[in-house]
Amino acid sequence: MNNIIRGRVWKFGHDIDTDIIAPAIYLNKYLSPKESALHAMEPIDPDFSKKVKPGDIIVAGENFGCGSSREEAAVNLKALELGAVIASSFGRIFYRNCINVGLPALYCPDLTAKVNEGDHLEIDLQKGLIQNLTTEENFTAEPMPEIIMSILACGGLEGYLQKGSGISNT
Repeated sequence: MNNIIRGRVWKFGHDIDTDIIAPAIYLNKYLSPKESALHAMEPIDPDFSKKVKPGDIIVAGENFGCGSSREEAAVNLKALELGAVIASSFGRIFYRNCINVGLPALYCPDLTAKVNEGDHLEIDLQKGLIQNLTTEENFTAEPMPEIIMSILACGGLEGYLQKGSGISNT
């Protein structure tokens, strides 16, 4: 995993719950993560999955990923190949699910009020530095701890545990 992420901003407000990120109607339909991801954010932006590009970044307000513990919410965003999710605060289980599936999630309370949808950001995960390449403003997020950087570098918790145990996927 690259420690530097560059992408376009998709901006969302406060209290975006896991039912929005992974609508319940599509659960238990035996969809692959890629198929399920086609419905990510559908209740508030039906075309989100068609518009988002690999490396893009969600910037959200408070309590992003609140609600149920459904891992599919983080899996949907990872399957869309998002570069990262940045929010003022996260639902705790959602935050942990992001790390577990290898999707960087950063806390930056001031960012949502100071970026616009479509802006381009560059994030240094290790330093917690965020540069808005559109406006040339700089922001500081909480840096990713070394253990989380190690998990992300392995593509998520499963890869990290396999690497540490010597288990191979081949």
